[in-house]
Amino acid sequence: MFVTDSTIASSLLPRPCRHQALLTLPAQETHVSAARHFTADLLECWSVPENERDSAVLIVDELTANAARYGHECMTLLLALDRHTLHIVVSDSGTALEHPHDAVAPDEHGRGTGIVEYLAQSTEVHQTPGGREVRACLQCPAA
Repeated sequence: MFVTDSTIASSLLPRPCRHQALLTLPAQETHVSAARHFTADLLECWSVPENERDSAVLIVDELTANAARYGHECMTLLLALDRHTLHIVVSDSGTALEHPHDAVAPDEHGRGTGIVEYLAQSTEVHQTPGGREVRACLQCPAA
């Protein structure tokens, strides 16, 4: 695990951020709760308001659960807070899949990506040389 408050920009972010933290875990469902608790504790330390913190924890839960399910080796969580935006980036060694929302009955699978899209101001999925990367941005009042 690597945690930093450095203003050096991560290669995953478009610009330097005031706070950054990186957590790498095995891509296994048993580690999703660790990512969730890490996020809650860290955002409290960064003085992120409770409503936004709760939304971020839910986003992290959904994205890391997907990474644990579809990734193969490791999953990495990057949290970065700039003035008014919390950047959440989850990467894993899986492949980016496009699932039409209507292709599967809603009660057969979770609604994770729909929840993330509802809570976040923007979401992106990218295929990288190492796997899949999912980004979500959440607006936060100045912390």
